[in-house]
Amino acid sequence: MKTIQQKIKVPFEYPVHFTHGVFHADNPLLADCVNCNTAKPSRVMLIIDEGIINADATFLSQIEAWFESYRQRVVQVRKPMIVTGGENAKNGWSSVREIMTCAGLAHLDRQSYVIAIGGGAVLDMSGFAASLVHRGLRFVRLPSTVLAQNDAGIGVKNGMNEGGAKNFAGTFAPPFAVINDLNLLKTLTLRDWISGCAEAFKVALIANRPFFEWLCDNSCRIPQREQPIMEELVYRTAKLHLDHIACSGDPFETGSARPLDFGHWAAHQLELLSNFTLSHGEGVAIGIALDCAYAMLENFISPADHQRIIEALRNCGLPVNSELLKRLDSNGAPAVFAGIEQFREHLGGELCITLPCPIGSKVEVHSLDTAKLKEALRITLQ
Repeated sequence: MKTIQQKIKVPFEYPVHFTHGVFHADNPLLADCVNCNTAKPSRVMLIIDEGIINADATFLSQIEAWFESYRQRVVQVRKPMIVTGGENAKNGWSSVREIMTCAGLAHLDRQSYVIAIGGGAVLDMSGFAASLVHRGLRFVRLPSTVLAQNDAGIGVKNGMNEGGAKNFAGTFAPPFAVINDLNLLKTLTLRDWISGCAEAFKVALIANRPFFEWLCDNSCRIPQREQPIMEELVYRTAKLHLDHIACSGDPFETGSARPLDFGHWAAHQLELLSNFTLSHGEGVAIGIALDCAYAMLENFISPADHQRIIEALRNCGLPVNSELLKRLDSNGAPAVFAGIEQFREHLGGELCITLPCPIGSKVEVHSLDTAKLKEALRITLQ
């Protein structure tokens, strides 16, 4: 028997820009991103979350005027695709297949660009489609929500929901570039403005206590839609997420530990139980509350710290419990607990739950005590 042990290294690098008014005529950032190595105009296809257009009737005309200003550097191969936003955007293959079909009809090649503008679900689905065409088109993300700008839109994952499982199908495919246009946050409803802040609490609680203190100090200002506060929250959260992706040693999650999914085993199940009427950020906030109650029962955090976490989430306007937590399965067990086994399967067979221990640091546990988990559920429902 003969064996050739092949080993390759593939370095990935992409910029995450923070700007204002990406489609203002005097802002060349997007053109610089997609036309850095060619003397001819770059060919791009745009995918736009309809929620942005509904919130800003001038958005499409801004895009048209911007492309006219930069026509020597960038050209659209077709009119922008307008897609439904929210979690339904990534449910099933229909939207993914439509994007792939349009990319084929437009004769996009591996030097062409797919540019997606929208919330996390639209970016997930669009990135998944782009990663499948020609084994990967150049994909540029323009996140439009708090959650997308500080988490979902800046990482290396793409995916869609299938078979009743969140992110069942997906790829690891780093984007060509990310552009966070902070002006787009002004188009959000108050619910979406607040919802994305859950990811800030998530990463602060397990990785950066000073940021958690900042969130506590400013939690009452977040519902007031103070733009400078939100821009600081987005930047600091994004930086912590990017640091983890770059420095964890496992950016494509080949192992079982996934610290950035703190609070998510319950969140994903609650989203499914609600038929996605509960947003991802709202599910994460409730998942954080449940996991922090469990962490308190394990003496990983103090009762005082637990109370501070709950108060800060509430001050921010995030939910910390839900009637869905009372729902029982056919065996009489809390239906949300099914998320634990789904999470285990998603991780590859070994359960690994991240909990704060203490705030600003983390511990990973590989089993959950059922009695304590039920008590945590009771505390969360109070």
